[in-house]
Amino acid sequence: MNKPEPTAGLRHVALYVNQFEACEKFYVELLGMRVEWRPDRDNVYLSSGNDNLALHRSNQSFSGPQHLDHIGYIINTPEQVAIWRQYLAAHGVTLRSDVKNHRDGACSFYCEDPDGNIVQLIYHPPLAG
Repeated sequence: MNKPEPTAGLRHVALYVNQFEACEKFYVELLGMRVEWRPDRDNVYLSSGNDNLALHRSNQSFSGPQHLDHIGYIINTPEQVAIWRQYLAAHGVTLRSDVKNHRDGACSFYCEDPDGNIVQLIYHPPLAG
C-alpha cells in the first residue's frame, strides 16, 4: 500500500482537567484563545487561529501532573482520513476506533503509538489546508 499524503502537522491537543472552569479561563482570558465550540457543559474546544485545544471535564484523580487525553494530527481532506486508517492498519498499528463523522463537520479516528498514547488523525475544517 502506498503511503498517504503527509499530515498537516500537530495542531490539536485534548486535556482532561479537574478544574474545568479555571482552565478555560486561563486559556481564554490569559492566553487569548477563543471558544470555537462548546458541545456540552463538560467539553470546550478553543483555538488561537491555527490550532485547537480541547478541554474535557474529569472528576478522576490523576497520579501525576500530566492529564493528556490524546494528541491530534490534522489531515487536509476527509477522504485522506480513511486512507490513513487503512495505511496504519496495514502496518500493524493498534486502532482504537473506526472513522467517525463529527457534528461540527470534522471526521477522525483514533489509534495508539507504540507506548499506548492515543493519537487522533482528524480532518477539522477550520484547521485543514
